Amino acid sequence: MLPTLVVAVAACGGGEPADGAADTSPEAAPVAAVSTAPVVPSGPLTLPDWFHVDADAQTVHMTLTAGGTPPWHFNDARHGGQAITVPEGYTVTIDLINEDPIMAHSLGISVEAPPFDGILEPVAVFDGAMTENPASMVDGTMPGETETVTFVAETAGNYTVVCYITGHSLTGMWLYFNVSSDGSVGVQGA
Repeated sequence: MLPTLVVAVAACGGGEPADGAADTSPEAAPVAAVSTAPVVPSGPLTLPDWFHVDADAQTVHMTLTAGGTPPWHFNDARHGGQAITVPEGYTVTIDLINEDPIMAHSLGISVEAPPFDGILEPVAVFDGAMTENPASMVDGTMPGETETVTFVAETAGNYTVVCYITGHSLTGMWLYFNVSSDGSVGVQGA
């Protein structure tokens, strides 16, 4: 027995009036455009349990978990839902844990800013700020693996943490990553 595929189609109606004149009925009022621009998290900088700062050693160590539910996220945040801030000159270590049961992920600190298209060129802002084979579905950070990157956040500015696997940044797998010149440190939106 073959499975049956049912496709439902909803009629939207509309179109041009028969005489070619513009439709001025209340139903034809223009719909307000919905902004698709990401909202930058605001509020106080916090220190969640996955984010550790040692001011004396000038280091930040964090764990970002990829995968799980919802898919294509870092620490349950998608589409820039968290903003990570580290002080300029600090050594940053990021442990990427891939908990996705079927898919490779990666991590890099990028100059690219949203909105993202489907393919990002894997170019890290800082030496060492990218996992190995970041665009590879077969050699990236595979399910169940952990990969660690360490780099110096040597230039203040606004960057992003992205997954370089094709399409992942487009579907929301990115966070804001800021390097502060004033010593600010922490996470917004966590």
